[in-house]
Amino acid sequence: MLILLEGFVISIGLIVAIGPQNAYVLRQGIRQRHAVPVASVCFVTDATLITLGVMGVGRFIAGNDVLAMWLGWGGVIFLTWFAVRSIRSAINPEVLDGGRMEEAAGTAAGGTVRTAMLHAAAFSLLNPWVYMDTMVLIGGVSVQYDTDIERGAFLIGAVAASAVWFYGLAFGGKKAAPLFQKAITWRVLDSFIAVVMILVAINLARFQLLT
Repeated sequence: MLILLEGFVISIGLIVAIGPQNAYVLRQGIRQRHAVPVASVCFVTDATLITLGVMGVGRFIAGNDVLAMWLGWGGVIFLTWFAVRSIRSAINPEVLDGGRMEEAAGTAAGGTVRTAMLHAAAFSLLNPWVYMDTMVLIGGVSVQYDTDIERGAFLIGAVAASAVWFYGLAFGGKKAAPLFQKAITWRVLDSFIAVVMILVAINLARFQLLT
């Protein structure tokens, strides 16, 4: 359960950051326009990349001691940087208001369900950071687990976080929108993310030092 929870909190911490993908999903959720298909595209994309990261990249890294060491310490540095960025965001929070959502939607503002799904795919796959987050970072963190059962639990937690977030925005967009327009919401979220990332970085550093 602890491994599953770690997968969940790492994944949710990486997903929550303000960006075009989240802005678009929230916009569709608020307007209840193709919200579930859009969330499904984002979730399936995320889940696929996370699975490739944990069961593919993670296994490959685990079989190469030198690569595991370099990516392990790289993960520690990245998590620490992410925590610092989250602290800065908590001090000076941005909000996800209507203007930002419309700006993120751009030409994807209208159209059919097929168009909305294609735009969701573009927002998901054309962001280079998504590959770093899902395949490299999450896959790298999973290296500390020795068995397929442990890696599977970590994977389930990470994928569950993606489902909770994207479908939460789709179904609860109207109710959630006022929260995302308040600075205090982002202060709390970013503070929580910073603490989680620091704890994971410490745990990963300990693993690197003991191996």
